[in-house]
Amino acid sequence: MSLFDLSIKEIHKRLKERQVSVKDLVQASIDRIEEVDHNIHAFLTINEEKALKEADILDEANDAEKGLLYGLPVGLKDNIITAGTKTTSGSQMLKDYSPAFDATVVTRLTNAGAITIGKCNMDEFAMGSSNENSSFFPTKNPWDTKRVAGGSSGGPAAAVAAKEVFFALGSDTGGSVRQPSAFCGVVGLKPTYGLVSRFGLVAFASSLDQIGPITKSVEDNAYVLQAIAGHDNMDTTSAKIAVPNYLSSLQGDIRGLKIAVPKEFLGEGVDEGVRQRIHEALATLEKLGATWEEVSMPHVSYAVAAYYILSSAEASANLARYDGIRYGRRSPHATTLEEAYKFSRSEGFGDEVKRRIMLGTYALSAGHYENYYEKAQKVRTLIKEDFENILTTYDVIIGPTAPTTAFKLGEKTKDPLTMYANDLLTIPVNLAGNPAISIPCGFSEGLPVGMQMIGKPFAETTLYKVAHVYEQATNYHKEKPKL
Repeated sequence: MSLFDLSIKEIHKRLKERQVSVKDLVQASIDRIEEVDHNIHAFLTINEEKALKEADILDEANDAEKGLLYGLPVGLKDNIITAGTKTTSGSQMLKDYSPAFDATVVTRLTNAGAITIGKCNMDEFAMGSSNENSSFFPTKNPWDTKRVAGGSSGGPAAAVAAKEVFFALGSDTGGSVRQPSAFCGVVGLKPTYGLVSRFGLVAFASSLDQIGPITKSVEDNAYVLQAIAGHDNMDTTSAKIAVPNYLSSLQGDIRGLKIAVPKEFLGEGVDEGVRQRIHEALATLEKLGATWEEVSMPHVSYAVAAYYILSSAEASANLARYDGIRYGRRSPHATTLEEAYKFSRSEGFGDEVKRRIMLGTYALSAGHYENYYEKAQKVRTLIKEDFENILTTYDVIIGPTAPTTAFKLGEKTKDPLTMYANDLLTIPVNLAGNPAISIPCGFSEGLPVGMQMIGKPFAETTLYKVAHVYEQATNYHKEKPKL
């Protein structure tokens, strides 16, 4: 058995009994990356020397200094800022950017005893559903290296699935933690908007972005969220609420739990293999004491259109700062100020980023604002009301995380609309701001299928409880790809 097959709780027991050291864990992570990452391409940067030095320091720490994530190597999505370590956001625009400070989540991970082993690959500026939009190279799925890892947090999800790190952090703007977690057979949480600080996250769409943990199990996920959740004065959208004990929520049963299953989540576009796994999971939850009913969310069919207008509009504003003068790569070919702006942006951004900047700029322009941006905001309100209405009667909403399993590399790159549709089941949650978790619920033609559970705002405890009870009744999270 590999160290990476052990839970965080089991690793801490071995550390306490001195069966392993922190340096053993870090070295195991480095060795595994050297062994398999040339096939997966989950990492953009490795912090080998720095991580080993930090391991030596932690091995000398006394018990009072040992935090919740003590000694665990972590991989961070490359849009989470790390002092002294490159943060490229998957883009040539930030290819050589080495920040001077840490994001709040990085500080909290460090305070909890985690060690950043490296930065993980991603779609450029988090814009993509397959990781093929990274300006460096695509990350491949550990279950089948001819297939995508998902996006935009494909690197973090693949790194966890390939046993390169014990956990990872991604960011989720339209499903970018949950969809790659489903494709790679791991657990991914998008917390409630405002629960986890976004300070130090390279902005894509500020009203939608959220940082979330990717782990091997639900219990491990609760450990990580416990360490990173909570108010932050550096983030004006950070919620001032008391952080509950997520680990305590992993107790008890789910007898009497009421589940809503929107018919729109199992309708057209959902593969039959995915649909069957969700029905089997619902049958398992019924045996555990829950009940479920089919419901309707009449406005979610408009979610993808509204999302791409709103997120692109916010992206066009956020990415305006990368002009080669104030921020970002400066073109060596420019001879005038105008060329400096023009060449820096045209050479620094990839095609998908340019497409969304153009879409967002158009939606915000005079004469079109009311027809597109304002209407999309109204749709967003209606979708939020759909969630509120259903979660007044039911405890959780359940459906597939993605309509298909991982698709082949290059299969959808020429058809952006089909690519966008892959997020149709995750996007509504970001528009509403609710929490949602993706957990493994079986396989279709040998590839992992993810089940999405959606809860009320700040009800991550409910999601963890239901997901943990289901996980304990199945073994899908224990299945690992053979690399």
